[in-house]
Amino acid sequence: SRNVDVFKVKPEDTIFAKIIRKEIPAEIIFEDEKALCFKDINPVADVHVLVIPKKPIAGIGTMEEEDTSIVGHCLYVAKQVALKLGIDKSGYRIVTNNGPDSLQSVNWLHFHVIGGRQLGWPPG
Repeated sequence: SRNVDVFKVKPEDTIFAKIIRKEIPAEIIFEDEKALCFKDINPVADVHVLVIPKKPIAGIGTMEEEDTSIVGHCLYVAKQVALKLGIDKSGYRIVTNNGPDSLQSVNWLHFHVIGGRQLGWPPG
């Protein structure tokens, strides 16, 4: 079902903002000044991490041209994390959801990096 209530929460008040501010714990895999990567609390594969920009961007749909550098950086971080976690050779999927019909669960842009097993297609 659609999760429209997610979008009533400002990005600055989301669980991801609290993880960035270290107000709640997360199993952090990577962090720099622009991005954070941590393990998903509901993994769908052996490897399932989230890469998020530290800048509060609600989703791809609210991205501005000025955000292209940080979003590109997040994708580079995803590649580096895949290498670190040993799924770079076998393959992995990078997924982002945008809006209620995609079942976006947090009002903050995030990329799922999923691997460590054979993934199905189509994903939806």
